[in-house]
Amino acid sequence: MSSRNERHNPYARAGTPFPAARPVVVLWRWRTEIALLVLAGAAITVTAAAAGQGHWWAAFALAGSVSVPATVPAGRAWLRRHFWCLFSRHRLQRVFLETPMHTRKGRIPLVLWISPQEFGERAFLLLRAGICAEDLEAFAGEIAAACCASSARVSRHPRQAQFVTVEIVRREQSAGAGAWVGGGPDAGRPLERLAG
Repeated sequence: MSSRNERHNPYARAGTPFPAARPVVVLWRWRTEIALLVLAGAAITVTAAAAGQGHWWAAFALAGSVSVPATVPAGRAWLRRHFWCLFSRHRLQRVFLETPMHTRKGRIPLVLWISPQEFGERAFLLLRAGICAEDLEAFAGEIAAACCASSARVSRHPRQAQFVTVEIVRREQSAGAGAWVGGGPDAGRPLERLAG
């Protein structure tokens, strides 16, 4: 356990309620799900309007566009990998709130982007003032457990410490070495070497 891990800190303020998240924050955290619901609602509305006018081809086109990707192995793999991205994003946000990886006002790191990788998912984070990459590294076990993964690796940007990459490893055999994607002189070096 890292010395930065505050799990056993007797002076930590436990049970202090956070102020409610602002509506903009809630919209940001649920942006993908909201976009999918809007698209689904629009598709259903257009299909219902077309079917009401006797154009049944619209209903068949919608059913085909939804069912064909689910019947092709590549389509199922794409859906599965993007489901895990959504799942991991929400679990990261939850573990940030449940551990000391947040500010005193309850603000958590921003998950700017999360993408599927061969080993699992890679999340790009923007850290708030008062949180550093070493804090995330201290809670790597909690991040892995929250995301139902085998492990989690943290690496920070070589020149800008507020940007961090978290690799959520589900398939260990083809995982990378915890590198920051974007190059630079320290790319590919683990966090411990970057800190020294």
